Order: sequence, then C-alpha cells, then structure tokens
Amino acid sequence: MERAHLVYSTFPDAETALRVGEELVRARLAACVNVIPGMRSVYAWKGAVERGEEAVAVLKTRSGLRDALAEALKARHPYETPIVLHLEVAEADSGTLAWILGETGLAAG
Repeated sequence: MERAHLVYSTFPDAETALRVGEELVRARLAACVNVIPGMRSVYAWKGAVERGEEAVAVLKTRSGLRDALAEALKARHPYETPIVLHLEVAEADSGTLAWILGETGLAAG
C-alpha cells in the first residue's frame, strides 16, 4: 500500500530549490515542494567546520517513488553531496494522501 513520504534537502538558495522543485513536480515525482529560505547552517565538511546560508526543501511524494525521486533530486542538485533524508510518514489525512497519490500518478484507492 502506498503511503505518503517526505524528503528533506537543502540548497544554496531559494531560487535553485524552486527550480529543482518545479522540475520534480512537473515530472510527477513530487506532488509539492515546500521551500523555506533563510536557513543558517553550521556543518562539518572535509575536515573543517563551515557556516553558510541555505534554503530548506521538503518534498512530498509517495513511498513507491522514494528512490526515483532521490535519484532525480541528486541528478539536478548543485551540491557535490546533496542532503537527501527520507522521512517515513506514519499516517496522513485521507484527503492529503489522495492528493499526493493523484499528483504523482496513482489514483487513490
């Protein structure tokens, strides 16, 4: 049974996240991509502690597309090592799930 699935990622800026997000929605790999600009990050990278500004993207899809979405996201992402975190959804409102399924190519049932 298909379930709702979320993917968390970060981008260098909101415009890049929106561009990639739109491509993934148009490809029906995601029903929606929420972009939250203005995040400040502190992270370890190649032996150094870095600081930067990023944008968060939360991608809404279905469980059956998690791998295809991850591959498409990585192929379009500007980072050398994109953050792709899969967040299992315990349950979703029936209307929300039907919308996600419908927008990603499955009829709710």
